[in-house]
Amino acid sequence: MLMRAAVVITTVVLLLFGATTAAAAPITCPPGTSYSYGSCRISVTHPGGDGPTTPVSNPGGGGGGGGGEPATCSLRGATIPCTTEFGYWDSGRSCYMKVSDPQPPATDPLWDGRDGGVIVTCTVPAADGFFDSPGLVVNFWAASPPGGGPTPREVADMAVAEMGFEAGQIGITPPPGPDSMGILGLPTWLWVANPDENTTGPITRSASAGGVTVTATGTLDSIVWAMGDGHSVTCSGARAVGTPYEVRYADQPSPTCGHRYTRTSAGQPREAYTVTATSYWTVEWAGGGQTGTIDLNFSRSIQHRVGELQVIITDATGS
Repeated sequence: MLMRAAVVITTVVLLLFGATTAAAAPITCPPGTSYSYGSCRISVTHPGGDGPTTPVSNPGGGGGGGGGEPATCSLRGATIPCTTEFGYWDSGRSCYMKVSDPQPPATDPLWDGRDGGVIVTCTVPAADGFFDSPGLVVNFWAASPPGGGPTPREVADMAVAEMGFEAGQIGITPPPGPDSMGILGLPTWLWVANPDENTTGPITRSASAGGVTVTATGTLDSIVWAMGDGHSVTCSGARAVGTPYEVRYADQPSPTCGHRYTRTSAGQPREAYTVTATSYWTVEWAGGGQTGTIDLNFSRSIQHRVGELQVIITDATGS
């Protein structure tokens, strides 16, 4: 009975991956496994994309444009569901395909040292009494998910696009304006004038595509202020948002984020310093059996004039 099971499994693997793969090493089932009870799980490294294949990723037909007959799928002359809990039906390999979840660690031989692509689970359905459901299960590496769908990282990019990141509005003393001028030597306060989840975080969004769902969270790490005078100020963590200035603070320095100019902006283009605030974000994502991080940054600039306070003393006597 074990011999019969091995013969059947070998035949299926030959159909799935070609004779060269099966010939590389003999295939045997674990002790006690038969063709009627249990299943034989085999891991095979496969480059993906070889040979004819017809993945069905939208079995019910689609929206927009033209209608058409719903997709049908078959195995050994019998009609079978095009999608099941085991994934999308792939007629080329005669199995249901989906991204393995969780993905095996980078040290797993299935990756063969690669740092891209995905590990796919290929499940042959039980039929004709040869296998109990789910039948033969084979794992292999592929350059992209079944059906040419997006990788988990690409779905993470979709989640990031939903976040609507933007550089925060610059808050500075004194407020920008045609008649505004900072005073040399006085503290300059710096802050984000419109704090929100898409300017200062944290922000979380999810996206789904091709059977993969990814959840991503963006966190503001720091804001680097290039002050235009050759100096920069880095405000990190909770200090990154800064503290909005109020009149009651008078000439106190900012408790979180600020600068003090030591020379005027005279001689600069338009007699003003270009102040640029660049916010640095880290997005952590997880889904499709994978995790990762995405680094982002966004910048905004304003013109800021700095002058010197001059005191004019007049003689009250008029002499």
